[in-house]
Amino acid sequence: MTSFYEHFWCMPWLAVPFNLSLLNKLRDKYGISRIPSLVPLYSDEISVAEDVIGLIEDYGSEAFPFTKKRKEELKAIDDSKRLGGQLEKLLTHESRNYVVARNGSKVLVSKLVGKTIGLYFGAHWCPPFRSFTSQLVDVYNELATTDKGSFEVILISTDRDSREFNINMTNMPWLAIPYEDRTRQDLCRIFNVKLIPALVIIGPEEKTVTTNAREMVSLYGSRSFPFTESRIVELKACLKKEGDSLPRKVKDNKHEHELKLDMAKAYVCDFCKKQGRFWAFSCNACDYDLHPTCVEEEEALLV
Repeated sequence: MTSFYEHFWCMPWLAVPFNLSLLNKLRDKYGISRIPSLVPLYSDEISVAEDVIGLIEDYGSEAFPFTKKRKEELKAIDDSKRLGGQLEKLLTHESRNYVVARNGSKVLVSKLVGKTIGLYFGAHWCPPFRSFTSQLVDVYNELATTDKGSFEVILISTDRDSREFNINMTNMPWLAIPYEDRTRQDLCRIFNVKLIPALVIIGPEEKTVTTNAREMVSLYGSRSFPFTESRIVELKACLKKEGDSLPRKVKDNKHEHELKLDMAKAYVCDFCKKQGRFWAFSCNACDYDLHPTCVEEEEALLV
């Protein structure tokens, strides 16, 4: 009984008297199988909606009056934002029309309209996120040079606290939704982000281009820009053409074993020590890789 009053003391609402028999009756009547649960009773005192804890977690007070109709309305709003057409509608609200840079400066979202935007979901505590961030930084910096600011990334933090968020931002050259802003959670829901890292691309026309840009960047780096399906088809055809023009095997003067043509996401050339991507001549037994341009060929063994 004491714990009931201690718990109830923190709540601004009413309670039924503490009674185990009454508790069991209510639990059976409304099919309560877990806690916390919240079942709204409507004015007719009969109509009962499903447990709305998840609805409130997702939408807060906007979920009121917790009806099926309201849930469908909110889902339709999410769908509208996801399918796109208005970057500002997706990223801002009446109290905030900007995103932040790591130096604390504010950038108006309206200034980003017309660019390709990457919404980057993740948290500092996640090792795959930290690993992918280094790849994305390279892509971001390359595109900043070659495409003159046509690509921008916005961090959608899922960090556990503001300290982790601030650590994250010190390692990133791009922008972010402020940590204290609920829009972070809204975007995770809108794009159904269940695993991190995740990279969603919003195109210059302000429509969602892909929700799977992480894989594109991992496979193709900056060459995947602007991250459209047509660009990936084009890349695959280009890479196939490159591969078809290369011999299947070579004997290089710098290595004792025969080297076979291989496709690799990324590697470091054992001759020039520079990073390579896609085609390589490799010796699996020795973990030895060469750029095709670094091969000093004795002979090409066409197969």
